[in-house]
Order: sequence, then structure tokens, then C-alpha cells
Amino acid sequence: MITLSVDTASKVPPFEQVRGELARQINDGELAVGTKLPTVRRLAADLGVAPNTIARAYRELEEAGLIETRGRAGSFVGAGGDESRSRARQAAADYAETAHRLGLSAGEALAIVSAVLDSGDDAKT
Repeated sequence: MITLSVDTASKVPPFEQVRGELARQINDGELAVGTKLPTVRRLAADLGVAPNTIARAYRELEEAGLIETRGRAGSFVGAGGDESRSRARQAAADYAETAHRLGLSAGEALAIVSAVLDSGDDAKT
């Protein structure tokens, strides 16, 4: 069973709350590969958000390889969780190398990452 909620008082946009929580559940193994996700309209109604909010979250999860959309059959948890972890490890290694070249201490580099993660900024901007 999928358990999600949206905090309307949060500075984090609703689509990001949904995307982040589903990604966490997939990566933690709470949602097994092959688990059928609720339809966009159903989840939007359950959470009291616009269908476009859920559609965007699903689209980003699909781009990350965490879910698969199979046309009218719906959306399912994909096998991309392991790939996502591998990509994250590589990105971390690349960042660590860059931080080292820039002369940042480990503490400074971690503080930068923590600040970005806490702010909800996305690396694409």
C-alpha cells in the first residue's frame, strides 16, 4: 500500500513532495519492483491536489528510471532504484573531486550539499 501526504504549508512544492516520498519508498524497498501505482487522477483526488501535480511527479520519476508507464495498464515501480543509487554515487564522487580541486574542506562541501538539499533547490536550475 502506498502512503503519501502533501503538506500545504511546506515551502517544498507539492509535486516535489510526492516525487521525493515515492522515490524514497522505492529506493528503500518499501515499494517493490512491479508495484502498480495509483492513477494520476486517483492519487490527485486522494491527496487533494491537481492531476498535473501528480503527472509531473510521475514524469520525473519515470525520467529517473524509478517508475515505468505502460500505457493504459498504468504506472509501475521499475527496477531503476539500484541504477539511481549508482548514478547518485557517481555524482557524489564527481562533486567530491570538484570540491577537492576547489580547495574546499569536507565540512564545507557537505555544508553546501546540505544547504541545497534543505532548500529544495533542484540541481537542474
